[in-house]
Amino acid sequence: MSEHAKPMTSRDEPIRVFKSDFMEFFTHISPIAVLAVWVPIVGVFLTLAILYSPWTGFPWQIIAGFFLGLVVWTFSEYSLHRFLFHYHPKSEVGKRINFMFHGIHHAQPMIKTRLVMPPIVSIPLGLIFVGIYWLIFGLAIGNIWWLYPCFAGTALGYIGYDMTHYATHHFNLKNKWFKWVRAHHMKHHVQTPDARFGVTSNVWDLVFQTEPEVTAKPGPEKN
Repeated sequence: MSEHAKPMTSRDEPIRVFKSDFMEFFTHISPIAVLAVWVPIVGVFLTLAILYSPWTGFPWQIIAGFFLGLVVWTFSEYSLHRFLFHYHPKSEVGKRINFMFHGIHHAQPMIKTRLVMPPIVSIPLGLIFVGIYWLIFGLAIGNIWWLYPCFAGTALGYIGYDMTHYATHHFNLKNKWFKWVRAHHMKHHVQTPDARFGVTSNVWDLVFQTEPEVTAKPGPEKN
């Protein structure tokens, strides 16, 4: 059985991760904190993209770079969820680390303070993206400017991912897109913990065939 397929608990008391109250504090995060940290970062990188743009006229390059960053995030969202969060380590230490990162969410999916990524994790992850973009656009291509709009798009994609994930567990919006996203993610939790890894979209699930086919329920027999 998958490490993430453990029976879900309805306990209101969050599972404790650390004995230290100081360390435990950093395992709980509000979505407001994500917005407070990352919305200004998006603004800063978009501003840098505008200020240092080597082109004049309509800013299609900024739009293109921003969109590219969004696409990169959707692939990263899928890959991190599938290959890192749902990695099945064999050692006990590895299992504990994996449980702290993501298994705890599958054990208690309705704990509000464990639905978004803590800045202590998301900021280093963001720095990794900046480093990758610097290597690609700065060293390989020789135009560091592209880093700014691309990272702004990636950061906004991350914000959308965290806010969508929080909403799927704690809101019941009526529009068709959200109802589909919520149903898709709930199926990941309840029916297929080793499939349906996309949260904001199932595009990469379809590409990599981790979107199980929906089997129609048998209807009443007709005479």
